[in-house]
Amino acid sequence: ICRNARRVAILENVVNPTNVGAIFRSAAALGMDAVLLTRACSNPLYRRAIRVSMGTVFQIPWTFLDKEKGVSELKELGFKTAAMALTDDSVSIDNEELLAEEKLAIVLGTEGDGLAKETIADCDYTVKIPMSHGVDSLNVAVASAVAFWQIGK
Repeated sequence: ICRNARRVAILENVVNPTNVGAIFRSAAALGMDAVLLTRACSNPLYRRAIRVSMGTVFQIPWTFLDKEKGVSELKELGFKTAAMALTDDSVSIDNEELLAEEKLAIVLGTEGDGLAKETIADCDYTVKIPMSHGVDSLNVAVASAVAFWQIGK
């Protein structure tokens, strides 16, 4: 699925089928080449996910990821990884070095808790979307659309 890909989305424990469907729709519309999901994610073939995705779960390549092997396999294929997380050392989603990466996997976490600390530590980048008016974060499906638009350009 990822051998010829340049831009990949990884979903870690995104359990809401509506969010999974919306992420697939954004991934297809905004240039992602594949979606990888951890086993705890809602199944993209769940009826609600299919409906929200407008059928794009049948258009974009996807698979469930072996979390331990998956990221290392991506790195072997030349991917850099970018964790979407609000940390003190997060770079902006429009960071020139990030956008210049030939192959990039953007990692999105579960609703509420976000990504596991271990996942963030294992990634090459930690990335945030700059916010205004004191808003600290976006829903994972909305954040995915912003990220996909920016890195897919």
